[in-house]
Amino acid sequence: MTKNPFINAAAATFYITAIVSFMFYGLARSHPDNSVFTPIAFISLFTLSAAVMGYVFLYQPFMLFLDGHKKNGVNLFLQTVAVFAGITAVVLVLIFSGIIK
Repeated sequence: MTKNPFINAAAATFYITAIVSFMFYGLARSHPDNSVFTPIAFISLFTLSAAVMGYVFLYQPFMLFLDGHKKNGVNLFLQTVAVFAGITAVVLVLIFSGIIK
């Protein structure tokens, strides 16, 4: 992974899009039952997602921080969060404006 906040935020957006698409289209085609495995699957997915997002958002900044580039590490983290917030804001505006349904 490169030290680019745009690539980090795009990776997070791609991961979220892939998971949501799989859940939306996959669950629409199946008939999930109300068993103990459904909440296990969702909590497992939540845990996996937390790990993936932690890696995407924190790994490079943390490595920079440990290498003595504390300001660069903090800046990379904040820039990644800011770019991701921008992507999120654009998606929400498109949804609430009715452009995306």
